[in-house]
Amino acid sequence: MLRLEVRPQPSVRWGYASPVLALAITVLIGVMLFVMLGKDPVRGLEVFFWEPIKSAYALSELMVKATPLLIIALGLAVCFRSNVWNIGAEGQYVIGAICASGVALMAGPDTSRWIVVAIVLAGVAGGMVWAGITALLRDRFNANEILVSLMLVYVAIQVLNYLVYGPWKDPNGYNFPQSKTFEAVTQVPKLMQGSRINVGLLLALAGVGAVWVFLFRTYAGFAQVVGGLAPAAARYAGFSSRSALWIALLTSGGAAGLAASLEVAGPIGQLTPYVPVGYGFAAIIVAFVGRLNPVGIVFSAILMSMFYIGGELAQSRLGLPKSITGVFQGLLLFALLACDTMIAYRIVWKK
Repeated sequence: MLRLEVRPQPSVRWGYASPVLALAITVLIGVMLFVMLGKDPVRGLEVFFWEPIKSAYALSELMVKATPLLIIALGLAVCFRSNVWNIGAEGQYVIGAICASGVALMAGPDTSRWIVVAIVLAGVAGGMVWAGITALLRDRFNANEILVSLMLVYVAIQVLNYLVYGPWKDPNGYNFPQSKTFEAVTQVPKLMQGSRINVGLLLALAGVGAVWVFLFRTYAGFAQVVGGLAPAAARYAGFSSRSALWIALLTSGGAAGLAASLEVAGPIGQLTPYVPVGYGFAAIIVAFVGRLNPVGIVFSAILMSMFYIGGELAQSRLGLPKSITGVFQGLLLFALLACDTMIAYRIVWKK
């Protein structure tokens, strides 16, 4: 019979092969799902994996979707490598969007273009403050950061709803729950005409290099990684668990706030109740599919953005429900968790 046997040491090969196999399993189950729903599986795979890359415009939209996922996942990679489980990046994203919008709403037609910097910094600060609440409760009262950060997501959404349905509601918006459209001066500069790609993509790519250097080439990053892998060894070496906690959560919160500010002052252009689209939760999958490595996260962010775009196209062209995007995201996560078993175990045949 087949049994799982513990490996003498974790398999490096399976560490790289696991995400590839997980994607293959996700595609296979997706084909079966299309067949059960009475849809052409070839057309379904085309919508998810070909349509998002078939033209220059499609690629630009892919980058627009991938940018916030990449930025948030980079911050979460620092958290997870530090053994700090921040599950509330979605709430930090929402508060970052609120703070950035608050600054953007102050702008007028004569405001300087430099207000964009203030908008971005406000978003980063908002995300850090919201993550700081989790860090404070964990530091002072030993509260579980998973539960605290997750519950704060719903608090953030309620704050957002209060503002867009109340004091920030556009009086000329035909009673829709949204703020007024931001002035043109607040828009994040675009990289090219005719597309929605803005400088956020450059910031995301710069973040890839910065996080890689921090984690693998600095003393502080080494302390974070050691604290996550072996807390007892970190304490023996004199590394502060408190500073590791605060650095991890403030970094991930700031990254989520940065992504939010680039969205509301970029493609969205106003604050609406539909700002929380699940980027904070999807970025968790992005981080793990990328093996918590900044370079790997780039490719997993692109893959996850293909799921987002493919899900939207599947609604309009195949008549599938909106939840199909979440189905593919969940399939990828569970397939990855299953395949990761092979890193520490191997399958053997025993009579």
